Amino acid sequence: MKDAEIIAPALETDNVSCVFNVSQGFMKGTKPLRAINGVSLQVPKGEVVGLVGESGCGKSTLANVLLGLQAPTTGDVRYSGTSAAGFSRKDVARRIQPIFQDPYSSLNPTKTIRSIVSQPLRIHNVGDPSEWDAKVDEMLDIVGLPSRSANNYPSQMSGGQRQRVAIARALIMRPEIVICDEPTSALDVSVQSQILNLLQDLKDELGLTYLLISHNLAVVEHLADRVAVMYLGRIVEEGPADKVFANPRHPYTKALLESVLTPDPKLGVPETHLGAVFPNPIDPPSGCSFHPRCVACMDICKSKAPRPISSEGHMAECHLMEGDAQ
Repeated sequence: MKDAEIIAPALETDNVSCVFNVSQGFMKGTKPLRAINGVSLQVPKGEVVGLVGESGCGKSTLANVLLGLQAPTTGDVRYSGTSAAGFSRKDVARRIQPIFQDPYSSLNPTKTIRSIVSQPLRIHNVGDPSEWDAKVDEMLDIVGLPSRSANNYPSQMSGGQRQRVAIARALIMRPEIVICDEPTSALDVSVQSQILNLLQDLKDELGLTYLLISHNLAVVEHLADRVAVMYLGRIVEEGPADKVFANPRHPYTKALLESVLTPDPKLGVPETHLGAVFPNPIDPPSGCSFHPRCVACMDICKSKAPRPISSEGHMAECHLMEGDAQ
């Protein structure tokens, strides 16, 4: 019997770092800001990987690198096993597309919906121009909008309808991978579930692969197959969604989960025990970057960075998982 064929991940990063030189002020020179610090992440074909973390942890920078909008300082990005270094900007755009969080600002208010959705076809000269209108009507139908809405302007549509337009624009060229950057955060709660269900249906119908970036852990739990937790430019925990939510291994992940509001008013506002100050990425702490905010901090955490420890496909970078913790 032949060995099972190894299928390369749809999207993969290999030790990717992204460093910016930030001015310290007049006559003070610059210092490096490591927005991404050695991130290795795999997004298997046909799955949803959720990427979570506080604002400023590097999620958006990583998304820009994956979209080809920002070149990594070191490391490699691969699409289906092929290095992105050999792809042009247009080649990348045909493979991977974004859905942004704010449908109010991501759509040109002076263009009709037909013009907005067909724009990628025009830019990339995909197919026969005589078929573009039909493709737009088909995609609008797929995302749950009537064909008559093609002649409307964004201002004539609700927030949920605008996000459907943004989804239609992202999918019009039938990409393999979609990066969903907070796709429901700007929407009313009553509309969020509709958009999430639509994204799930589209994934199954069109065979899509998603990287879902979100602060909302409930959204990630609803959609994701796997979860990656990012802190100060590093993936500090990654694994199957059910395992990460049921048994988080990193203190930061535990704090994030404990901070989720519950429907029970008796429980009040949850306490994260993380403090109000986010660490400075220009001057990161020694040892484990999370140790100044960690309730389980040990002496070793202050001087030695933890290594990633994996068990049954569930990884965490924490000394609590090492023999050093004994």
